Amino acid sequence: MRAVTAEQMRDADERGQKRVGDIALMRAAGERLHEAIARLPGGEGPIVAFAGPGNNGGDAFAALALMDRERPRIVYALEATAASAARRYAEGRARAAGVEVRPLPETLADAGEALRGASVALDALLGTGSRAEPDEALVPAIEALNEFSRERVVAADIPTGIDPTTGAVAAHAVRAGITVSLGALKVGLLLDPARAYVGKLYVGDVGLKDEVAALGAPFFTTLTADEFCDLLPRRAETADKRSAGAPLVVAGSTQFPGAAVLCARGAARSGAGYVTVATTNDAADMLRLHLVEQVVVGFDERDVPSAIECLLDLTNHCGAVAIGPGLGLNDATGEIVRGFIAKLELPFVVDASGLFHLAKHLDIIRGKPCVLTPHAGEFARLSGEGTVTEDERVDRLRRFVELTGVTTLLKGRATLIDDGNTMHVNPTGTSALATAGTGDVLTGMIATLLSQGLSPVDAARAAAYWHGIAAKFMNGGRNVGITAGDVVRALGMAPMMASHIVMGEWPDDKSAPGNDQLICISSGGRMNSLGGL
Repeated sequence: MRAVTAEQMRDADERGQKRVGDIALMRAAGERLHEAIARLPGGEGPIVAFAGPGNNGGDAFAALALMDRERPRIVYALEATAASAARRYAEGRARAAGVEVRPLPETLADAGEALRGASVALDALLGTGSRAEPDEALVPAIEALNEFSRERVVAADIPTGIDPTTGAVAAHAVRAGITVSLGALKVGLLLDPARAYVGKLYVGDVGLKDEVAALGAPFFTTLTADEFCDLLPRRAETADKRSAGAPLVVAGSTQFPGAAVLCARGAARSGAGYVTVATTNDAADMLRLHLVEQVVVGFDERDVPSAIECLLDLTNHCGAVAIGPGLGLNDATGEIVRGFIAKLELPFVVDASGLFHLAKHLDIIRGKPCVLTPHAGEFARLSGEGTVTEDERVDRLRRFVELTGVTTLLKGRATLIDDGNTMHVNPTGTSALATAGTGDVLTGMIATLLSQGLSPVDAARAAAYWHGIAAKFMNGGRNVGITAGDVVRALGMAPMMASHIVMGEWPDDKSAPGNDQLICISSGGRMNSLGGL
C-alpha cells in the first residue's frame, strides 16, 4: 500500500478536486468516517465532534449528517472565516439532517462537559495541514478528548497534533482509539512516536486512487496482509527439499552458538527445505546437539583461505546465504567474512557480527544482491555517523542506501527497509520482539526467502512483516514473556493468521492475537481489514 507525505496528499487532493470537485471528495470522506463510527459496538449516547475551521472540520459535518437521526449529533466547531464551498455545503447538509452546531469550547471544563455522556467523540480539528503545535484555541478540546474513553475517540485523517509526514508529536496531541486516514495512508502514522497515538488505523478511499498512484518521489509503502500473503512464495507440488529453498547459514561460535541455532531454525520454519549451517570447527559439535534437522559443517577459522574455499564450495548446493549471527569478532573471522563475500555470487543477508566485520569495508558489497539488517547501534557504526535518533531514521537510512547501493533493513518498532527506490515501513512491529535472538530468527527468514527467489527488498519486507505477526500470535497482547524460540515456533501459523485478517475474520474480535492496531481500507460501502500494525 502506498503511503504519502502531507505535501503529496495535498497534491493528490488538489488534482482530485479539479476532476470531481471538493464537495464529492468531502461527501466520500464523510461516508468513510460514518462507516468507521458505525463499527463501534453499543452506545446510544450523543455523537460529538470537535471541528476545526478547515475541510477536516467539514468532514465531521459530512459524517454526522449520515448518522442515525435518532441519536443526538452535535458538532462543536471553531468558526470558519474562509470556509470552502465543500465545508459550507457539508455544514448545511448536517443542519438539515438535524445535527446541532455549537461553538468550540474555550476551556477544558467546558470541553469535558461537551463530551459528558457521549458514546463517540470525533476529532476533526486538524487534518494533513497539521503542524508541530496546534493553536491554543484547540488545546481544551484536545485535552478533553484525551480524558474521554480512548477506544471511542475517532480521528478524522490524523489525530490532532501529529505530523502526517514525520510522525512527530506535539506537546498537545490527541490519543485516538481509531484513526481514519482519508484518501491515502499518511506515512507519519506508521512512524514513532505517532504510532502510540493512532489506535486502530483505517485507510478510507475517497476516490483519489488514480491521483495517489500518479504521485512521484518520495515513495513510501507498507505491506497489507493480502499483499504479504501474495508475496510469499508457494511451494510447488513437485518441489524437492532443495528447490523448496536451500539457504546456507554462516554463523555461530563457541561463545555464541545459540544465535546460529535460532537463525537456522528461523530459516527452516519459514519454509526452507534444506538448511546448511557452516560454523567454526570448535562450535560444530555443540550446534549438532541442537540442530538435528539441519546439516552442520565445520570450517577451520585459523586457516583463512581454506575456510573461504569451504564456504564457497557449500554455496554450490545453496540458493542464498545468511552471514553473521554469533560469529566471532576476531580478525581471522573478519578476513573470512570479507573474503567470502567478495567472491560470493548468491544473494545474501548480513546481520550481527557480519555487520561488525563489514564496517569500513562496505565497498565489497556494492552491486551485490544483499540485505543488511542493522539495529540502531549497528547502524551507527556501519554508517560512520554515530547514534541515529528516531526523527533521523528515514533521512539517515535513505542517505546510507544512496551511498552504498545496498538494500538495508533498519530495525525498530517501525522497521524501515530501503532499496534506493522505495522506503518500506513495516506495520507489524511489536515490543514482544524486544528479546535476545529475534534478530537472528529474522536473518534466517530473509535467507530462506532469498533462496526461494524473492528479491532482496521483497525478502526483507516480507520477513519483517511475518516476524511481527508471529510475535503477535504468541504474545497474547502482553508483549512480555516471549522468547526468540517462541517466535520460531509461531512462524508456521503466522501466514494463516494474516490470511484470516484478509478475510475479515478478526477485526472486531478483541481476543484475536495482535489485534491492537489494524490497517484497513474502506470502499464501496464496506470496510475490510487488510493487516496488522
